[in-house]
Amino acid sequence: MGIPQNPVLSATRPLDMAAAATVVLLCLSWGFNQVAVKLAIPDIPPLMQASIRSAGAGLIVWLWTRARGIPLRIDDGSLRAGLITGLLFGLEFVLIYRGLLFTTASRAVLFLYVAPFLVVLGSHWLIPGDRFTPSQWTGLALSFAGITVAFGIPSGADSRQMIGDLMLLGGGAAWAGTTLMIKSTALNRVSAEKTMLYQLVVSIPILTVGALLFGERITHAPGALAIGSLLYQTVWVVSITFVIWFALVVRYSASRLSAFTFLTPLFGVAAGYLVMGDPITPGFALAVVMVIGGLILVNRPR
Repeated sequence: MGIPQNPVLSATRPLDMAAAATVVLLCLSWGFNQVAVKLAIPDIPPLMQASIRSAGAGLIVWLWTRARGIPLRIDDGSLRAGLITGLLFGLEFVLIYRGLLFTTASRAVLFLYVAPFLVVLGSHWLIPGDRFTPSQWTGLALSFAGITVAFGIPSGADSRQMIGDLMLLGGGAAWAGTTLMIKSTALNRVSAEKTMLYQLVVSIPILTVGALLFGERITHAPGALAIGSLLYQTVWVVSITFVIWFALVVRYSASRLSAFTFLTPLFGVAAGYLVMGDPITPGFALAVVMVIGGLILVNRPR
């Protein structure tokens, strides 16, 4: 897949069936990733997981670029944007994983998934042509409303929960910032693998220092379940699905793509039910219908 030469075309390009199916697969993978992280936590704390998977995925992606002859020169004008994107990538996971210790999972999802709204707002100003119509805004709001049906509307928070809420909000902002940087800077002219390597290389020290500062340690040899979960995160999620996502961000409308990420927490709930026996709320089916209906509005032809 070559990168389109017309930046306006790639900014506004709606998702075709192949792209839509690919994004759904990515969201399904990320939903199961939430369960994989939980399964490994008893043996490997979350930031340590993130640090290890960044290092492992960095090696895998680098070997892939060597095998494919993908250039990794830093004198192509992408270095500054790459470093900033890597900083956002590392900060995102520090804020999310530590914020979850202060707030509930349902509150975390709602604050984290302000990210698609921030991408749409940022695209309006930073990416020529990628502006939502009123019906698309309605679709985005409908999908978010579906998430509230699935996870519930947050009630009043104490000071501890508010700290966690703000951290998750910051994580969502960092996630949105990463997408906008890839779409609106020189990173949209380099390979997705190079973009991924920028983020992995920069995030490794951030995540490692964060884990040490917060007292995370691996106190015993991880079991087979934890190792398998970490391999899933490293090989499939980070090394493959993230690279595919960055390639899609360059080729299609970032706003339309980001709306699809509302599927991820729903897949996460389904994965939790199937793998860990977690309960599903009575409104889950309605939530799925609302999210899908919103995505149809967002992605229908203008």
